[in-house]
Amino acid sequence: MKVNKKSVLGFGALIAGGALVLSGCASGGGDNGGDSGNENADTTPITVWVDIERKPALEDVAASFTEETGVEVKLVTKDFATVDQDFISQVPTGKGPDVIVSPHDKLGAYVSAGVVAPLELGDVADGFAEAALQAMTYDGKVYGVPYSIENVALVRNTDLVAEPAESFDDVIANGRAAGTEYPFLVGLSPEQGDPYHLYPLQTSFGSQVFAQNADGSYDASQLVLGDEAGVEFATALKQWGAEGILNANIDGDRAREFFIAGKSPYYLTGPWNIPAISEAGINYAIDPLPSAGGEEARPFVGVNGFFLSSKSENALAATDFIVNYLSTEDAQLSLFEVGGRPPALISAYETAAADDPDVQAFGEIGQTGAPMPAIPEMGAVWSDWGNAELQLIKGEGDPAQVWQTAAENIQSKIG
Repeated sequence: MKVNKKSVLGFGALIAGGALVLSGCASGGGDNGGDSGNENADTTPITVWVDIERKPALEDVAASFTEETGVEVKLVTKDFATVDQDFISQVPTGKGPDVIVSPHDKLGAYVSAGVVAPLELGDVADGFAEAALQAMTYDGKVYGVPYSIENVALVRNTDLVAEPAESFDDVIANGRAAGTEYPFLVGLSPEQGDPYHLYPLQTSFGSQVFAQNADGSYDASQLVLGDEAGVEFATALKQWGAEGILNANIDGDRAREFFIAGKSPYYLTGPWNIPAISEAGINYAIDPLPSAGGEEARPFVGVNGFFLSSKSENALAATDFIVNYLSTEDAQLSLFEVGGRPPALISAYETAAADDPDVQAFGEIGQTGAPMPAIPEMGAVWSDWGNAELQLIKGEGDPAQVWQTAAENIQSKIG
């Protein structure tokens, strides 16, 4: 298998650049948490909502926790397309879980709804990537323990295209020269588009969603999606749709299937699809997506983590499980093995990157990424944004009008 041989130092610098120092200490006792000798400890079971992919990675650590503390951990698989809304609606009724696995961009909505509680990480915080801890932080309080950092990149079939492209125009030209059915692949939802995957193309035109403050946080009062740079991106979307570069009928599963079948030399995706590509015997490299609009193509950077319900019936045990058990190198590497996403724990990342150039490549590309906004207002953005992209890719409407209408609709929702 051919892969990029870039140095691990870049992403190592990102994640080791500083640690967030937090006051207080986590609940539980000992190096691994828990205090099985405390006869008065609450042994009420704790429930963790998790997706089907990550459940196997949590089974061993849950069993260890139960053995050492006497507290049963119930791992409940949920449909993660709607789990955030289920969490927000069920926690206040007492029917929600004690712990939820979730991407960090939902944090603002969780805090706004009052369904998550802050955590005291103590010395545990020192082991994590600074960027990951920042993603778990809202209004100065830490709400979660991160376990992965992820972003998309351009996966290239090196048997079809030997060298990285210098621009997105070159990507298209190379894809056509390869003689494959599709010059370029990216999975899109036929119903909602996919602003997440298309975001590096958008940022290469200088277009963002919300303005950013000097400290990198997002200013919800300044929606900039509909500015001139956004309209330029919208114009490109319609052109790419007309030329067959983007196809609204190719969803994520089909895009992966087509790339594995050799129907395109390029596939814009994340580390979660690399295991399937590797197992299929495809010779590949992982490249940064080159610019389409003249500026750097910056993918969204997402962080996944574990959050504590504000209505947990056994908050001490749940906190102990999150902070002291899910922050270990073994737990973080287990999660990496099932998902392929670079670990948030520095030692686990270094272990994974030393043995896996793919982790190294995605990590380096993530350095230049844009943190996914975690502000509650993002909940009002995705639908209109994605529908506008989908409409343009299908060749419908004037780009400027479609894009401006989407921005106006979003603005009316967020006020």
